[in-house]
Amino acid sequence: MSFVDSRLRGWRERALTCVSPLLLLLSWEWACRAGLFPEQLLVSPGTVADAFMGLVDDGELQSHLQASLHRLLAGFLAGSALGLAFGVLMGLSRTAENICSPLFNVLRQVPSVAFIPMLILAFGIEETFKIVIVAKAAFFPVALAAYDAVRGIPRSHLEVAKVYRLPLPAMLRRIVLPATVPPVLTGLRLGLGRSWMVLVVAELLAADSGIGQMMEMGRQMFRIDVVMVGVMLTGVIGFALDRGFRVLEARLVRWRRC
Repeated sequence: MSFVDSRLRGWRERALTCVSPLLLLLSWEWACRAGLFPEQLLVSPGTVADAFMGLVDDGELQSHLQASLHRLLAGFLAGSALGLAFGVLMGLSRTAENICSPLFNVLRQVPSVAFIPMLILAFGIEETFKIVIVAKAAFFPVALAAYDAVRGIPRSHLEVAKVYRLPLPAMLRRIVLPATVPPVLTGLRLGLGRSWMVLVVAELLAADSGIGQMMEMGRQMFRIDVVMVGVMLTGVIGFALDRGFRVLEARLVRWRRC
């Protein structure tokens, strides 16, 4: 395939990715013009765009977005670090697996939002509550990915490390880390997506700032345009986080193969 054909194919694929968003916007505008729904339930894309610009001009949107992303970063880093360490521990130690695996597999089946009432009672509605619920959402996908990745390492590699009495830090760096990069990155990407969704839900229920709280205030004030701004922003940010992590994952895996 020539360079020109490759470029044309790339442009064609990028153009196709815009089809579904454009169809959604056109259908949305048509539904508003046709009056299929009352204005209390659905407003036009132009009205939502005006609300977006108004929130930006007031600085309100930036404040809510900063609060949400700060909570996401703190909770995700804490949860993923603990999940990675816990998953590696269970994968390397049969004793740790036997002790922790039953409880781990039970708790990971419970939706994160089910812990919100207990966490509110324990931590209140301050920042700690939001960071803990985000950390919980990130912990289990990362821990499961790390555990499966370590268990997938050929036992002969670990046995050779024991024969040569390789120190644990060196074994982790030379054997465990290279073998677990792709699945752990996938677990991190899944954990990041779940963390973002859980955070927005938590902010909807109990927060004084953040994207979720902005939507809740819009609902209480019958500002469906503000609610729609929050919904669209939530989707766009979630998509950007996932796409950005995919790019990072591809580059790291390519670096590992070199």
